[in-house]
Amino acid sequence: MFKKVLVAEDMDSINHAVAFVLKDLKIAQVDHAQYCDRAWLLSKKAIQEGSPYDLLICDLSFKPDYREEKLTSGKDLISALKFEDPQLKVIVNSIEDHPQTVRELWASGNIDAYVCKDRSGLKELKQAILNLNEGANYNSPSIEKILNQNNVLTLNDFEINIVKYLANGYTQDEIQKELKNKNIRPSSKSAIEKRLKELRDEFRANTNPHLISIMKDLQLI
Repeated sequence: MFKKVLVAEDMDSINHAVAFVLKDLKIAQVDHAQYCDRAWLLSKKAIQEGSPYDLLICDLSFKPDYREEKLTSGKDLISALKFEDPQLKVIVNSIEDHPQTVRELWASGNIDAYVCKDRSGLKELKQAILNLNEGANYNSPSIEKILNQNNVLTLNDFEINIVKYLANGYTQDEIQKELKNKNIRPSSKSAIEKRLKELRDEFRANTNPHLISIMKDLQLI
């Protein structure tokens, strides 16, 4: 069984519930962080001391407050910690179940389980930990259902980025530059123009602002 677990969660009620599950599993050390930067610092310190965490249980959304955080989302935190320690096992424990989000996280190779915060969430979290301890991945049944839907629309990095940049007021020349800097291909202006036209057609959008509005409503960007 895992010996050292880090829980990144900003809600006290969820932290208490997760702590109960971990206590029931007799996990020796559990540390909690309500901010992503705090979780990163705890992990970094543990690695430097030669006693890294075995498991990260992480929410995806963290409510902003007066603190200025470098890492503002669970996705950013997971990516940063996996870069520091590729052996770290990761369980996403979140209410977020949008297909784009779920598929992106699994495609990243950075997670080992995805648990939905719902009525069966604690039971499923416990099962996820047991599965990971045995070397198997885990998805909540609702997440498994999402992954098995073939008709769910998802977009690739190129498509997501060009629309995000467009939404932030970038010109197509500036988008091209940003894509090249991120090594996202294709990055030519003609490819950007062509894909934007195709996306407008696919989403039945009359203009680029209309396309942005539709994709935001669908939580695709």
